[in-house]
Amino acid sequence: MKNKEIFLCAINNILSGTCLEDCHFCTQSVRYHANIERYNYKSIAQIVEEAKQAKSYGALGYCLVTAGKGLDDKKTEFVAKVAVAIKKEIQGIHLIACNGTATLEQLHHLRTHGVDSYNHNLETSERYYSQICTTHTWQERYATCENVKRSGLSLCTGGIFGMGEEEEDRDALLSAIHTLSPDATPLNFFHPNPALPIKTRNISQEESLEIIRKARTLLGENRLVMVAGGRELLFDGYEEMMFDAGANAIVIGNYLTTQGATPNKDREILDSLGYKIATSCESIHQ
Repeated sequence: MKNKEIFLCAINNILSGTCLEDCHFCTQSVRYHANIERYNYKSIAQIVEEAKQAKSYGALGYCLVTAGKGLDDKKTEFVAKVAVAIKKEIQGIHLIACNGTATLEQLHHLRTHGVDSYNHNLETSERYYSQICTTHTWQERYATCENVKRSGLSLCTGGIFGMGEEEEDRDALLSAIHTLSPDATPLNFFHPNPALPIKTRNISQEESLEIIRKARTLLGENRLVMVAGGRELLFDGYEEMMFDAGANAIVIGNYLTTQGATPNKDREILDSLGYKIATSCESIHQ
């Protein structure tokens, strides 16, 4: 057996497709009329059941995602109630909230109700950001990440590669992530959708592997480098390459609006490669 443990994370899109922002990479924006499922808040009972299912597949991390620019009072209270309900029913699950821009007060509220980490991605370099979003700034994203650090929550921040950016933008994004010293970094690779302004993905498998290698070198050994969205497009059948490059975490199941591999398939792949599945989050914080 290989010594490396692979951390599994699952995502739950608890409020879908209602965002007013113009992020060119996101099907949840109402501006682009992408053919996705759109709905208001899921019931808390349904979210808890889905969390139990994810845990049964080995997911340690469970991410509660809401569409929209950021937290408001209603959204903050709803996510807090969901967190309380999940922690009451499930032991040993690491709860992540991903709800956009957030104030220090909002983040404190989530933390006191059972949220462990907050995910807010920088998405791309500061230089390139205005090319993919005009309704809010990169600096707002960075400030939210700083608020997460100050709140005492663990920080999860990463980005999306292959959106038309140049290599210097990829390096600048990784450097900016490094300045925040996050506990976990999701590396997403752009998944084209015909409804979106960005029409193609400009990244190869080898370039993706180089990003994983650079992330691991920058962030150190005791952090999660997670291959998330777009994994199946670039690494289906080549999973060992991304783990050899430095990844030690993956998202299992479906993503926000796109289908992922079945959790059983991912478990079978990890077993066939000889990797252990992590059963505790303790090593994240060493």
